[in-house]
Amino acid sequence: MTKVTLTINGKSVSRDVEGNTLLVSLLRDDIGLTGTHVGCDTSQCGACTVHVNGESVKSCTMFAAEADGAEVTTIEGMANADGSLSVIQAAFQEHHGLQCGFCTPGMVMTAANLLKENPKPSEHEVRAYLEGNICRCTGYHNIVKAIMAASGQDVSAIAAE
Repeated sequence: MTKVTLTINGKSVSRDVEGNTLLVSLLRDDIGLTGTHVGCDTSQCGACTVHVNGESVKSCTMFAAEADGAEVTTIEGMANADGSLSVIQAAFQEHHGLQCGFCTPGMVMTAANLLKENPKPSEHEVRAYLEGNICRCTGYHNIVKAIMAASGQDVSAIAAE
């Protein structure tokens, strides 16, 4: 067992973990933050995306021990301090950027990282950045529209595919 201490959504957390414990398992099973989803266990779908020290990470392929000392933000930590939806979350809701919702936490986390790096991405740039996230329901159109809306861009001219 290895003791890991991390800051998760602004709160310090310490746990003893097995060496092979994945970050996603620590978050979901030990901490109870079930918004981070497990879709593929192979880093293909992006449903498990969280931020580790401000960068998007697929938590199904990172050991919990690797996150020792890190700041981790999950989808639960994306809301505003008063509990209201963040700009990105609200844009996903307003522009119907979700259907079943399974991929949504990973999409929101990836979108937040994109908008941090590129505050006004083009439609092409959004689609390219989402390459590591899979949605099986929406066809991506409304997800892209939501991300562009969250960046403050006018999305009324984006044609439906």
